[in-house]
Amino acid sequence: MIELLQQQLDSYKAAGPIQEEQATREILQEVALYSLWRAGFFEIAAFQGGTCLRIIHGIQRFSEDLDFVLKAPNPGFEWKPYLEKLLSGLQEFGLSSEAIDRSRMDQQVKRALLKDSSVSNQLNLTFERDRSTRVLRIKLEIDVNPPRDSGFEYSYLEFPLDFEVCHQDLASNFALKIHALLCRPYLKGRDWYDFGWYVSQNIHPNYPHLQAALEQHGPWQGQSQLIDQAWLKNALAIKVAALDWKKAAGDVERFLNDADKQSLTLWSVRFFQNKVERI
Repeated sequence: MIELLQQQLDSYKAAGPIQEEQATREILQEVALYSLWRAGFFEIAAFQGGTCLRIIHGIQRFSEDLDFVLKAPNPGFEWKPYLEKLLSGLQEFGLSSEAIDRSRMDQQVKRALLKDSSVSNQLNLTFERDRSTRVLRIKLEIDVNPPRDSGFEYSYLEFPLDFEVCHQDLASNFALKIHALLCRPYLKGRDWYDFGWYVSQNIHPNYPHLQAALEQHGPWQGQSQLIDQAWLKNALAIKVAALDWKKAAGDVERFLNDADKQSLTLWSVRFFQNKVERI
């Protein structure tokens, strides 16, 4: 099975150590998704977030974590049975990993951590020099009380083997990305890169899902504010005008290839005001 992973790594044609590490992490993410499918995870959960955009829809930036939402709320969800099967699946591909459940009962987002040092030792890496201390870490997070009105789709992936993934549709994923843009308490440039991608793809946000998310968490929690296109453009314009765009570009730069990094020189209030107007 390790030959499949090596072939996949070679297909990336990594140009340096950072790209090679990102490619190796993405391979581990995809094997993890396959193992979770084998565990029946996607019968109750849906893939979501930036890594979903990368693996399912081919967005040109790497991503670090695996984010999910339950299809139906269940505060009693536990990672443990799925983590056990996840590790078993990884072992079939020659990977000796560790999974740590970091959930708390009072949390809406249940967290786990996948740690692996074996993949770097198994693969023929071009740029890696010190493999003995190389540990890949992938956070797994799932919202056990997701906002209502999400849409879901199913996609088939072929690596490492054929399997099916349930994931949020793009309109719903966009809605939660907008929620993050408006409510995240810190600046994350990757959010804004994804925002630009959604706009370029002419994706319209799922407004009922966005409204449910804003009512559930953030400055508009508990309010009955009507969330429509006009409200959204105004809220985003205020946010755009207040951000440090040089700092935002610096956050996302290491996740992009050299060609895409050139577009970061455009990041400014004027650039993203144009994006907002195109929603």
